[in-house]
Amino acid sequence: QVQLVESGGGLVQPGGSLRLSCVASGFTFGSYDMNWYRQAPGKERELVATITITGGTTNLADSVKGRFTISRDNAKNTIYLQMNSLKPEDTATYYCNAKTSTRLPWLPSRDYWGQGTQVTVSS
Repeated sequence: QVQLVESGGGLVQPGGSLRLSCVASGFTFGSYDMNWYRQAPGKERELVATITITGGTTNLADSVKGRFTISRDNAKNTIYLQMNSLKPEDTATYYCNAKTSTRLPWLPSRDYWGQGTQVTVSS
């Protein structure tokens, strides 16, 4: 059974920090690029951060560059999103996503989602 379980969300003041975690199970974690998305009320889901299968390549949305960092620990089947200098506009539900790596085209294409963790930035 595939599972992506996010944790680490909560209420934080502007300028504060949070670290989100996503623990994966039920699939070959090392074959998947991993992503963090977020969705604020009334807005479309947006891609925040991406990390490739070895962790060698990461990409961040312009809105979070310089403040957020994505990382992964393949030994623990876990990815992280370190969020610093948080702003009220970062308030959203954050979702962990796994997609079959484009570097492994012989594998069936799969796309898995977690249930999300709420991040609220407010004073």
